[in-house]
Amino acid sequence: MHGRHLLIAACLALGGPAASALEGDAKAAQAKTSMCMGCHGIPGYRTAFPDVYPVPKLGGQHAAYIVRALQAYRDGERSHPTMRAIAASLSEQDMADLAAYYSVAGGEAQ
Repeated sequence: MHGRHLLIAACLALGGPAASALEGDAKAAQAKTSMCMGCHGIPGYRTAFPDVYPVPKLGGQHAAYIVRALQAYRDGERSHPTMRAIAASLSEQDMADLAAYYSVAGGEAQ
């Protein structure tokens, strides 16, 4: 398996898309991206948490990875406080929609 396929397999094993089993709607997500754009929409942006934290590129990420990452923030498995707060406010459908939107290669956010 190549790197990307291993990542996809890992997401599936961790309950990525199988856990949500929702079809994401990229069009519906367009109205939900404002909370993402403040950090992920700034090319090369780095936050000061905990020291200097690079903000990852969302555009082109695999949908399963995005869903699983948001679930991990919501469930406290990932510790970035801003992302935990944002993820806690999202429904499973919101997560699936955002994942569908950003998984399109060349998505708008960095």
